[in-house]
Amino acid sequence: MKHGAIAILPLALGAAIYGFAFGLLAAQVGFPWWGVGLMSAAVHAGSSQIVAVEQFASTQTVIGAALAGAALNLRYIGIVATLSDVLAGLTLRTKLLAIHITGDENWALTMAERAKSRDVGAAFLMGSGLVMITVWTASTIAGAAIGAVLPNLERFGLSFAFTAAFIAMARGLWRGRPQMFPWLVASTATIAAVSLGVPKAYAIVAGTACGLAMSFFLRRTGRVLA
Repeated sequence: MKHGAIAILPLALGAAIYGFAFGLLAAQVGFPWWGVGLMSAAVHAGSSQIVAVEQFASTQTVIGAALAGAALNLRYIGIVATLSDVLAGLTLRTKLLAIHITGDENWALTMAERAKSRDVGAAFLMGSGLVMITVWTASTIAGAAIGAVLPNLERFGLSFAFTAAFIAMARGLWRGRPQMFPWLVASTATIAAVSLGVPKAYAIVAGTACGLAMSFFLRRTGRVLA
């Protein structure tokens, strides 16, 4: 576990920056620091948390915000499926804990390290995951605590932080040119949906679905860009 905890530190630093930005703006739309911390520890998914908070801020409906965030997290079904070999032999309780603390960053790092050495497994995944969830939760709480005592951040031009956080996460998910066409489809569909008046949170979900559909199509037909 120590190996994973140390290896993830550079990525954890990046997560702390946009985690702080998320907490800052979540407080500005009415979320208390403890609520932000509880969400971060229980959900542990930056992109879906941002979408859920934005949806709640615009509609004030909890169910709609939860559904928007959950839809964006459907990708974790595929992520968990790739962990079957890594988690083999663990108890159900340990598997559930490992799945909960798995995020984009520590999953990608674990898979990359496992490609180099098959000795890398559950201990690495969990060590890196525990660091990520701790840093993410702490940074969002800090942002929310400070955001609660600051004036309206839009006066200082800081309302861009949600967008900046998405850009940071998107950069971390980029795997090179083979993903270019699905990403283009996803962004085009999202922009088109927003232009048609679809709420931003659902537009992002629609764009994600289109991107995933295109990625699936390319894989099935073998038309993967080099």
